[in-house]
Amino acid sequence: MKMLVGTDFHGFRSAFNFLAGEASRQSADAIIVCGDITNFGTLEEAKSLLSTLASVGVPVFFVPGNCDPPSIASLNFNNLKCIHGVGLLFRDLLLLGVGGSPITPFNTFFEMSEEEISRVLQACLSNIDDKIGGSHKMLVVSHSPPKNTRLDRTALGLHVGSESLRKFIEEHKPTVVVCGHIHEAKGEDILGETLIVNPGAARHGNYAILHVEKNIIKANFHTMRS
Repeated sequence: MKMLVGTDFHGFRSAFNFLAGEASRQSADAIIVCGDITNFGTLEEAKSLLSTLASVGVPVFFVPGNCDPPSIASLNFNNLKCIHGVGLLFRDLLLLGVGGSPITPFNTFFEMSEEEISRVLQACLSNIDDKIGGSHKMLVVSHSPPKNTRLDRTALGLHVGSESLRKFIEEHKPTVVVCGHIHEAKGEDILGETLIVNPGAARHGNYAILHVEKNIIKANFHTMRS
């Protein structure tokens, strides 16, 4: 299975256009968006941008970022599905989503306390049918990275990721976490048994392709071409 992952578009329509075209060219099975679809934009702007991806005809799973209006969590139409606070089964993957970010000094659109982040993650688990069982790989789609990793370090050297997400990873051991938020922290890290991937900001021409095989999950990092 092949999944295209993009994050931190910040309203750059050309990045949405490219990712939609690449999903078609790659015959992707799904598209994942880790938030910051808009740059403090509106619900209608987010719907217009995400519709570009939904037009490809494959499932598009997304969470809002801290620069998105929280109301975009209501966007579910055609192939588009917001998974903030939702757990669902897609093929052999359990998908869980948490958008927004921990509290920042900047008073952005969608910020949550660590207690709220923990509640969102628990809500994801609560709507997964017990019959699904533990044999499926778990993929967490988060806007923010977990605390104290390579992917939550800012240019100033500060670790600003989510403590609650880190605790969730340590307890539940998802196979992979995809995230964004920290533009300068493109790359991957390992936390216990969990692969963590930040494809880099799409507004700067970055995306990743996640390859999910029976026993292997790997991420390849790419740059958008004009």
